[in-house]
Amino acid sequence: MARRRRRATPGPPLPPRDGLGPARVRLPLDGTWPTVVAFLAERTGDPDGIARRVRAGEVFLADGTPVVADTAYRPGSSAYLYRDLPEEADVPGELTVLLHDEESGLLAVDKPPFLATMPRGSHVAQTAVVRLRRELGLPDIAPVHRLDRLTSGVLLLTTRREARGAYQQMVQAGGLAKTYLALAPLRADLDLPLTVANRLVKRRGSLQAVVEDGPVNAVTRIELSDTVEHEGLLVGSYRLTPTTGQTHQLRVHLAGLGIPILGDPLYPQVRDVSPGDFGTPLQLLAHAVRFTDPVSGEARVIVSRRELPIAGANDGAVSVADGGL
Repeated sequence: MARRRRRATPGPPLPPRDGLGPARVRLPLDGTWPTVVAFLAERTGDPDGIARRVRAGEVFLADGTPVVADTAYRPGSSAYLYRDLPEEADVPGELTVLLHDEESGLLAVDKPPFLATMPRGSHVAQTAVVRLRRELGLPDIAPVHRLDRLTSGVLLLTTRREARGAYQQMVQAGGLAKTYLALAPLRADLDLPLTVANRLVKRRGSLQAVVEDGPVNAVTRIELSDTVEHEGLLVGSYRLTPTTGQTHQLRVHLAGLGIPILGDPLYPQVRDVSPGDFGTPLQLLAHAVRFTDPVSGEARVIVSRRELPIAGANDGAVSVADGGL
């Protein structure tokens, strides 16, 4: 019996604009608003902005119906519209292209510190995804995996929608081997190399991830590679090999050993840092990734061009030449 083909998911009824797709707003099933405009005005708290978008023809329902002033409310549907961007400080440093395989749709870049991977919360335009869409003119760029905003180094993305699933499935299956480098204090009584294995949980609304009892979900091998001088102090240069990818995993594991990564504003204690302060970067570098390309079948090894220590903006922002397309 022939397998039934999965029906393709339709895209948004509005195209990307300036590197960003439209926002999707769900219309609740139990809603009693007379019109879509009335609902959006209440939901956003910006009736003038909604009216402006409607007049400009920039609000659509999921089925492609343009929303006008008297479009009746449709419970369970969705509305699409362009969002107003928050004010953001310009993040210093360049996104260096390390690899762009147009045939497979794979893109690898060298991410600077302080730049989020993808739009979320107050970080929208100043993210790797949006910057790359604008700079390369490729509106379908999407991440294969994520790097913390404060972490520098190798980030993988795709440039075509049809390639996205294969690479993301590779990551989910554990096919992406990562090596990180970090600068952190020395502990003479710490017997290295060692492997930290525990359970990490990061709850919504909490800045820190915490170690809890339960099944292990975070594993990191930690090795001391060298001792180096940094800002007048002798510190350790560590090689970190995670086999899992929990949020803040490396930062929590080193802090738990009493050797928190230099420049970390969250571990072991939360420090208040201004959003526009780029002077003290986290000394954590996603140095290299290794994997078998699920599209081309090629063995890939992609290495960052950055080195520790990562320079802060006040010391001369990290800026390296474009690796070329």
